[in-house]
Amino acid sequence: MSDAIKLPVEASEIQNLLPHRYPFLLIDRVVEFESGKRVVAIKNVTINEPFFQGHFPGHPVMPGVLVIEAMAQTAGTLVRLSAGAVSENNTLFYLVKIDKARFTAMVVPGDQLRLEVRLKRMLRGMGQFEAVATVDGKEVASCELMCAGRAD
Repeated sequence: MSDAIKLPVEASEIQNLLPHRYPFLLIDRVVEFESGKRVVAIKNVTINEPFFQGHFPGHPVMPGVLVIEAMAQTAGTLVRLSAGAVSENNTLFYLVKIDKARFTAMVVPGDQLRLEVRLKRMLRGMGQFEAVATVDGKEVASCELMCAGRAD
């Protein structure tokens, strides 16, 4: 894959890019992509999410750590799409650092989470990213992420 990626990239194609599977694959679609620069992914939040059973009964809220995980998966998608889809090696990218995490609104069932991730720099197998999550154009979370590649 290159800059000529056919959008949207659907969940079945995302599974070819990331190792995550249900219930931990937290992005449903890639709707924007600029190779080596930025990506926008969508997560449709439904009441059927397993974490809503306990977070919180009668007042379901998507856990903030899962919003950050969704942003990290979006960053991984940016790296994999920019590299040309599934590379021949078994390199996985792991979340190694979170800075400046901020939560400004709750994410609830029925929301469509828009995840925008920008690559700040890539150096020696480590990527630094800026990430923002929005719902209906309103920021709900933001952070800086660092991910490191490791061949398994």
